[in-house]
Amino acid sequence: MGWKAAEKLIRHWKILRGDNVMVIRGKDKGETGIIKRVIRSQNRVIVEGKNLVKKHIKQGQGHEGGIFTVEAPLHASNVQVLDPVTGKPCKVGVKYLEDGTKVRVSRGIGASGSIIPRPEILKIRTTPRPTVAGPKDTPMDLVLQKTYDPKTGVGMPDL
Repeated sequence: MGWKAAEKLIRHWKILRGDNVMVIRGKDKGETGIIKRVIRSQNRVIVEGKNLVKKHIKQGQGHEGGIFTVEAPLHASNVQVLDPVTGKPCKVGVKYLEDGTKVRVSRGIGASGSIIPRPEILKIRTTPRPTVAGPKDTPMDLVLQKTYDPKTGVGMPDL
């Protein structure tokens, strides 16, 4: 879209792709939506169906030209994650459960303190893992071959 890279990047992102958020600043203030994309290099997020702008696109090979309505990025500070219990915007904190798992919790005034689950969309890989061995993959019999014996020292390179 022509945005420059952010001068000071957010180090610890609390907003994830697939989160249910409320826009707290701008022309869509008070409206809720789901995060479609996170642009970390610019500290911006794209919310589904919010911050719509008209974009003029020139005709080229393989696509039509014209005026299209697209979602423009919003700054990450202009959206807040919704509390799953109260449905109000809240800050996001991090806690560790007794079993040691790290979870996101709602914080702030009027927040319930409940766990904010990670979006299911993050579990789906965009590019599936290959199931068949490719030409550059090491064969399984070479991977499992024992090349060093720690008791006898056989297989140790001469340095």
